[in-house]
Amino acid sequence: MSDKLLLSPAELLAHWQGHRDLTRRVIEAFPEEGFAAHHAPDMRPFQAMACELAGMVEYQLDWFRRGQPTWDENDQKKELPGRAELLAWWDKLTAELGAEVPQVSTEMWATPATTPFGKMSPLMSVMYLIDNEVHHRGQGYVYLRELGVTPPAFYERRNLPPLG
Repeated sequence: MSDKLLLSPAELLAHWQGHRDLTRRVIEAFPEEGFAAHHAPDMRPFQAMACELAGMVEYQLDWFRRGQPTWDENDQKKELPGRAELLAWWDKLTAELGAEVPQVSTEMWATPATTPFGKMSPLMSVMYLIDNEVHHRGQGYVYLRELGVTPPAFYERRNLPPLG
């Protein structure tokens, strides 16, 4: 058995950025009024879900930079940005991930910390963020179809290097 990691940090970043690119295209596909207002009973509009995703990336970037997780509940109570503003924020965070992730040490990736969501390592946190993004993007797909919009193909994640 080899000691090689299943994914290098660069491969993990490419995988994550592929998901982020697809989610960005889902955000772009929404009609402006549907983005902020359309929702299923007892669920949030996609605007709120997408802002949550961006906020969680901001949280993860902060953890990478400080070396420990911090959470400000007040950040979750801000007024939600419109689609254009969210897309600009999304692009800024995507660029920051591209710069920060390669700087994260192997030790940091594996070191558990107490977070508002339980004890976990940055790697497990990123895995959760990806899972959460896929979950919310799926909800966005349903909303788009309800609005009569064909969503981007779920398997079309761009700029992914071949794994292996």
